[in-house]
Amino acid sequence: MSDEFKEIGKNVLYKVEGDELILKMNLTKDYGLSKTGKTVCVATTGGNVTIEGIPMTRKIGINLYKYPNEK
Repeated sequence: MSDEFKEIGKNVLYKVEGDELILKMNLTKDYGLSKTGKTVCVATTGGNVTIEGIPMTRKIGINLYKYPNEK
């Protein structure tokens, strides 16, 4: 796969290097409060998504949150 990261959600980037999946997320992002209002979304794939560019199908689902009062 190329050296370029591909986007697979809000603030979730990935690339495949050999047999390794490398993820990249900016920890300072803020996509607003969750439905319950208890946490703030930092990054999400929005459910399970397929990792492209590898021989066998792989899926991943990521949700990265923080508490509202944390910086």
